[in-house]
Amino acid sequence: MSKVALIRCESYDYNTVKSAIKRGLDLIGGPHKFAAPDEKILLKPNLVSADPPEKCATTHPSVFKAVAEIFMEAGITNLTYGDSPGIHKPITAARKSGLEQAAKELGIKLADFSEGKEVFFENAVQNKKFIIANGVLDCDGIISLPKLKTHGFARMTGCVKNQFGCIPGPLKGEFHVRIPSITDFAKMLVDINVYLKPRLFVMDGIMAMEGNGPRGGTPKKMNAILLSSDPIALDATVCKMINLNPEFVPTIVSGKEAGLGTYDENEIEIVGDDLQSFIAYDFDVRREPVKPFKPGGAIQFLRNSIVPKPFIIESKCIKCGVCVNVCPVKPKALGWHNNNKNEAPKYTYRRCIRCYCCQELCPESAIHIRLPFIRKFFYNPNKK
Repeated sequence: MSKVALIRCESYDYNTVKSAIKRGLDLIGGPHKFAAPDEKILLKPNLVSADPPEKCATTHPSVFKAVAEIFMEAGITNLTYGDSPGIHKPITAARKSGLEQAAKELGIKLADFSEGKEVFFENAVQNKKFIIANGVLDCDGIISLPKLKTHGFARMTGCVKNQFGCIPGPLKGEFHVRIPSITDFAKMLVDINVYLKPRLFVMDGIMAMEGNGPRGGTPKKMNAILLSSDPIALDATVCKMINLNPEFVPTIVSGKEAGLGTYDENEIEIVGDDLQSFIAYDFDVRREPVKPFKPGGAIQFLRNSIVPKPFIIESKCIKCGVCVNVCPVKPKALGWHNNNKNEAPKYTYRRCIRCYCCQELCPESAIHIRLPFIRKFFYNPNKK
């Protein structure tokens, strides 16, 4: 039986957050169940980009600091932290998000997430070789601190996807090129988790992100902190909260298949507060199965006709070029028309692998995901 602690927490007031996390942690075994005093523990927040806390794209510093301080008070003091953003340096993201200041107050050092080493995982299902950040390989155990957010590629980003940040930033784009299928990509994310074996997941769901996540969406008050050692059970519990079928989230399905955890209601015990009081039926998330996409071949045109594609809202575009820079394919699927950087970049959709890296990292929420015309006949976005 997997245990998920669901704790009501209605603000980021530090003492309120710390009390909520301590209550939840005690309900699932306490700090010493997940780490020993002589171990080096890595805190792995979600730092998708260098954004301030109020944008709700990153793990809030109050959640980060509270988890760290609770473990330090239990005598587990050898802590480091880090993540590898998609476009910014780790220190830049840590500083802008407020985590650097919180870490300094507790004397916690930023781990090396800029460089890494190749590891071989013989039991992997999809990917047997990874380059993992040095800061991850140097620790004895990981405490993962994901953020509750929507995601264009995977419906929601939660516990499982948070470990993708253990791969140094510039290398992450290569995986989208090599593994364009979302189902295979999900299996790769599960392989990372099975290899790294995070010991505890503490999700920041006090203020979530709905809509055009994981960076350009809208803040949504959910008033929740969730804790578990089972990432699949926790992510499935979040799906219930946002009225999303967990079988629509590829990482949840692949995670159960790989033995990473369970989303079977009969195998999950929710402790703490009543789940029903957290359900947001109006949460803005795409409630439909993911459609696999593999570029190339004779049926390219058909795939382009049915698979959602990114598009730029030109009135919002500031011509920063982030989307062009992060596009992982060669030649790129979008770029400057006639090298004119005074106009929004243009897509060449026949090259697009639907990784949505451009949408994920756009700083102005100027890139959205559009359903192709033919799909609108079969999909109602408001369907529950």
